[in-house]
Amino acid sequence: MRRYLAVGIDSYLCLLSVGLLVRSCLNSGGAGHAVALLVVQLVTLSFANQVLLTLAVRASAGKLIMGVRVIRLPDAGRPGFRLLVRRWLYGLLWLPRQPWHRLHGPAAAGGPDRAPGRPSEAPEDLAGLRQVRRSDLRAYRAALRGPTG
Repeated sequence: MRRYLAVGIDSYLCLLSVGLLVRSCLNSGGAGHAVALLVVQLVTLSFANQVLLTLAVRASAGKLIMGVRVIRLPDAGRPGFRLLVRRWLYGLLWLPRQPWHRLHGPAAAGGPDRAPGRPSEAPEDLAGLRQVRRSDLRAYRAALRGPTG
């Protein structure tokens, strides 16, 4: 549930930021130019939030608020720039098409061998990254270090 709330917060913050910039776009001369400028600003803010901020602090703004971190598998390390860009593009280009694919039935969503109602066995993220709670990540690192004393 935290992940979904984090995505919602990220989306809201990005749209809010672009909404605040819309006045400057409306005076730019024409509806087409204004729409193009808004799209460029939306993509730029999304990239900054999902890639650059995650590269710096392991989380986007929404994930920071919800206490979620992005880690690289299998070692729970810090994700690299290329993986974050791949993850951002995946979310930007592939995920919005999923409701359309789900309307075509379970065969389109998970393959012909998947039974209806069963979740797919695919990983959460095609880039090899996972989202975990910050407290779980601290507990995992403490367990790796072993008992101190």
